Amino acid sequence: MTPSDASGAAAPGPSADRWSSLERPPLNAAALQRSLVTGEGLWSSVEVVTATGSTNTDLAARAGELPEGAVLVAEEQTAGRGRLDRSWVAPPRSGLFFSVLLKPGGTVPQERWGWLTLLAGVAVTTGLSRGAGVDTALKWPNDLLVSVGGAERKTGGILAERVADGVVLGIGLNVSLTAEELPVPEAGSLLLAKAAVTDREPLLKAVLRSLEQWYGDWRAAGGDPAASGLQEAYATHCATLGRHVRAELPGGRTLTGTAEAVDTDGRLVIRTAEDAHEAVGAGDVVHLRSVH
Repeated sequence: MTPSDASGAAAPGPSADRWSSLERPPLNAAALQRSLVTGEGLWSSVEVVTATGSTNTDLAARAGELPEGAVLVAEEQTAGRGRLDRSWVAPPRSGLFFSVLLKPGGTVPQERWGWLTLLAGVAVTTGLSRGAGVDTALKWPNDLLVSVGGAERKTGGILAERVADGVVLGIGLNVSLTAEELPVPEAGSLLLAKAAVTDREPLLKAVLRSLEQWYGDWRAAGGDPAASGLQEAYATHCATLGRHVRAELPGGRTLTGTAEAVDTDGRLVIRTAEDAHEAVGAGDVVHLRSVH
């Protein structure tokens, strides 16, 4: 998953080439369904489509008629969306592009639902550590990072959208994108990060199982990020903490300082040069340098 702007755009390949690469086989929907939909866990259905505009848009439109745990996966997204309505596209079968429907109401108060984006980030990092043998890091609030040749590269992102009685979480991850397919140096992929596994099927299973575990623990704790271990886990994996950053906030305001913590509301706490602390709930964050 790469955005079609300076943060890492990739143009989709021609439709005629969709099944031409033997190194990018299609996902086996029936096998995924058998493996993940057990009747006892979170996942209620797994649907794989050849192509769609956006899995988030499609799943959100059907959220009222689907049970919690519905999963929609696309081999190709032609109009995928990231934060701030940025578009997201990538070559067919080069990554994992999927959305899940979660309905935490009844056990988790809505004011804590904002943690779902951060929870998904933790689930992806822990799932990929087990399933791909690669270290990934989180850039607050929703970017996934890998190291390529010692450089920090964005390899994916997360988008959470409220629906009538729940949240649709969209996750996009570059898996087999090659150096030649990268439009800008800031983009990356699991392949370029030398992941031990780039087969998308076991990777998708690993991420969904990790998401199920973290979501279950969070719900069991009533959405409390500290009691569920989520707040500590996010801080452990977050590459933003301890960095000198520039936060570009809604309304055009900019805040520069040191990212010191993620608070219990999931906000990034920044200490400014004047030694003041401000908690940022939304905005784009640029990593400037490490603080020693």
